[in-house]
Amino acid sequence: MNTTTPSKLEKILAEGHFAVTSECGPPRGANGEVVEEKANLIKDHVDAINVTDNQTSVVRLCSLAACIRIKQMGLEPVLQMVTRDRNRIGIQSDILGAASFGIDNILCLTGDHQHFGDHPQAINVFDLDSTQLIQTVKLMRDDGQLLGGFEMKERPNMFIGAAANPFADPFEIRVARLAKKVAAGCQFIQTQCIYNMEKFKTWMQQVRDQGLHEKVAILAGL
Repeated sequence: MNTTTPSKLEKILAEGHFAVTSECGPPRGANGEVVEEKANLIKDHVDAINVTDNQTSVVRLCSLAACIRIKQMGLEPVLQMVTRDRNRIGIQSDILGAASFGIDNILCLTGDHQHFGDHPQAINVFDLDSTQLIQTVKLMRDDGQLLGGFEMKERPNMFIGAAANPFADPFEIRVARLAKKVAAGCQFIQTQCIYNMEKFKTWMQQVRDQGLHEKVAILAGL
């Protein structure tokens, strides 16, 4: 696996090392110091810190602002971005904003439905899904283009990740969904938390059968 970005996480994985990441949930308020406190608790134990994006559809301090704080601490943030709350204009703008602060990792997600959160009356967007978000980041990075066709001189150089759920039904399509994300340009996968080892083993065997483990780094969720 050759490195394509300045990402420290990518370098660790490319060298064949075991990488450890941890989530950091931003606060439900404007106190950014909470992010720094959480990051300080885990910084000596992880290679990168995932910053969630209004997880479970609950309003929190934005992932981008939290990532900037973590980056300024000299740590390695992973920007989680959901397509639920943004159209393609907002998505591309936030990607450029993150890149301008040297944020080198992005985890592309669809996001939980707003009915599960604290604003069930909100209108979702879903202009793109997570696979299309992967394609968008790759287009911006590799081709220097926006979705509208504009060509940029300064490209966002990001290590592209996505999530996989080896346990959701129907189980038969789980690896096929992963294959689509890999084909779209995903370079690393983070799975949902593993509670069923036998099912995870079956999923991993199917991943190996298709050779996907040679095309994407897989970080198992614990």
